[in-house]
Amino acid sequence: MYQVVPGGAGGTITDVIPKQKHSKDTRPLVGAGVIGLVLVIAAVTAWCYYIASLRKAELLKTQLLDLNKDGYIIRNQGGSIVFRMDFRSGTLDLDSCSKEGEILSCGRTTDRKLNFFIETVRPKDTVQCYRVRWEELVPDIPVEHAMTYKFAHWYGGAVSAIQHWPISISGQHSPKPFVTSDIYSNRNEFGGILESYWLSSNATAIKINNSVPFHLGWNDTERTMYFQARYNDSPFKPNPGEAPCAELSYRVCVGLDVTSIHKYMVRRYFNKPNKVPAKVMFRHPIWSSWALHKTDIDQDKLLAYAANIRKHNFNCSHLELDDRYTSHYGDFEFDPVKFPNASAMFQKLKSDGFLVSLWIHPFVNYDSDNFHSCVKRGLFVREPTGRLPALVQWWNGIGGILDFTNPEARDWFSSQLRSLRSKYGVSSFKFDAGETNYLPWKFSTRTPIRDPSFFTRRYTEMAIPYNDRAELRSGYQSQNISCFFRPIDRDSVWGYELGLKSLIPTVLTISILGYQFILPDMIGGNAYLNRTDGNRVLPDRELYIRWLELSAFMPSMQFSIPPWEYDNEVVEIARKYTALHESIVAPRVLELAGEVLDTGDPIIRPLWWIATGDETAYKIDSQFLIGDDLMVAPVLEPGKQERDIYLPAGHWRSYKGERFDIKEPLHLTDYPVDLDEIAYFVWV
Repeated sequence: MYQVVPGGAGGTITDVIPKQKHSKDTRPLVGAGVIGLVLVIAAVTAWCYYIASLRKAELLKTQLLDLNKDGYIIRNQGGSIVFRMDFRSGTLDLDSCSKEGEILSCGRTTDRKLNFFIETVRPKDTVQCYRVRWEELVPDIPVEHAMTYKFAHWYGGAVSAIQHWPISISGQHSPKPFVTSDIYSNRNEFGGILESYWLSSNATAIKINNSVPFHLGWNDTERTMYFQARYNDSPFKPNPGEAPCAELSYRVCVGLDVTSIHKYMVRRYFNKPNKVPAKVMFRHPIWSSWALHKTDIDQDKLLAYAANIRKHNFNCSHLELDDRYTSHYGDFEFDPVKFPNASAMFQKLKSDGFLVSLWIHPFVNYDSDNFHSCVKRGLFVREPTGRLPALVQWWNGIGGILDFTNPEARDWFSSQLRSLRSKYGVSSFKFDAGETNYLPWKFSTRTPIRDPSFFTRRYTEMAIPYNDRAELRSGYQSQNISCFFRPIDRDSVWGYELGLKSLIPTVLTISILGYQFILPDMIGGNAYLNRTDGNRVLPDRELYIRWLELSAFMPSMQFSIPPWEYDNEVVEIARKYTALHESIVAPRVLELAGEVLDTGDPIIRPLWWIATGDETAYKIDSQFLIGDDLMVAPVLEPGKQERDIYLPAGHWRSYKGERFDIKEPLHLTDYPVDLDEIAYFVWV
């Protein structure tokens, strides 16, 4: 059949097939195909992204450490988080990070360039360490990292006015200079013995590099310590000619247990003493004139004090003549009114078997004859321009402070001490002060110092010629100064604020910081009327006895309030415990003191030293060990003649002869301890 096409030029179409329309039923198939194609592309993209993420995640891991843009965490071998550090000074741009060997480095934050790296170091099979450095390239930008302390109990850092063991942080404080300070007069500052080292119960330790302009803050709500490096608004200074670009660098090490990781850190990062002080200093007590006579000491009183020591049959390692035996602070000659014949006094004391140590300090007051000559010779720390000496205020007036970075000042000071030794036969010196809070906020020294606490280090070096019997109360990187280090003065009170309860936490903290030859200040405290428990000028009698008993188990003892100021019973108790110290404690301490030269291990140890897996042991602040085998549990509460005692697992014999062979730790509740007793247990 033919069909005529209208309008055609006579053309015709043959066998035409009509065009078909798609039905509505086929449209979902087309959509599904499109969706499937999109899903395939998405899956491929996701897989590629996943592979890239795995590679990035692998890049940001380095042997149990995971880095992210805001910080990092460290796990132990069991996979548990033991350390967390957050970055508060910037967010890392992870695309700028790369890894080469054991070094993971990044070159940017989200808004600026920097140098950042974490290097993994495995010094031994049981220790894993990480070197961390964040270096700013723009001046005056602080670096701040925030360490979370909620995973464990922490120890170390510095002595403080209110001392707890483990560290107990309260309140919030923005980062402030981590420098030595006199906490007796500045109770909210860091103490005179200080190191940028902390140790945790989960076998993690952190050591801030000594080159860091280090500031420390905290927040108890966030359970965080702030580690900050900065030069702006700070007494820290960059090296001469360097831009003030802050760098926070430190090492974090993780071990198998708290004791072993501390042993590693001490051997690796701390100085060690090169000799043991005179053995008699460990065996016999020091007798100081301070708490009894304060600045009213004179020749007759000192001779009477010495005569009473002999009269009551006490031994004496040396007699300490404290403040104030000169006419002015900064003089190095005896006050002729108070000491009309100092030479005869020294001869008398020597003939009676007494060696004498003198109190000394780094200040020269403006009314001393030596002040003008020191100004003329340029021996004082100066104001920032370096043109004028800086006047400083200390607890005994106003004057200059000797610049111990200046060789001339060191020589002048040393010559004064040598003269006292030569003229009077002085045996040694009690070096007081030395903390950096007595320096001006801005100052200059002959040899520029970046870290103000390095002034403390230079001052402690002045004790080296007298280290057999010398006494220091401040220390920074000074563990190799082989002297006795004394915690700051105590008040005659029971509590944790510079009182009896603070003594064990303070001694344990000093020990962890590497200072092992410890003189735990005067028995009974300073006996200031407004800072003394009791209604007399003397410390409370019970407090004095409990203090005496505790001191008998320390490396050295020091009397100042003499026991005969109370009654015959107190004198007898004092004789008993000085004899016990000489016969039981001193031999063990001297044995351990010899080991310190090689190991740096503490003489006075926390209970966790021998009980590393014992959660209770980490929190005990009223008991301690001498070595591994003598455990001491003094009474530290008024009105108590009993106490709870925690015995770690092992084989113990009490001072009463009781045997405790225990496979698990044991609580002895309300263990009876009479007023003239102190509970101690020996490992058998």
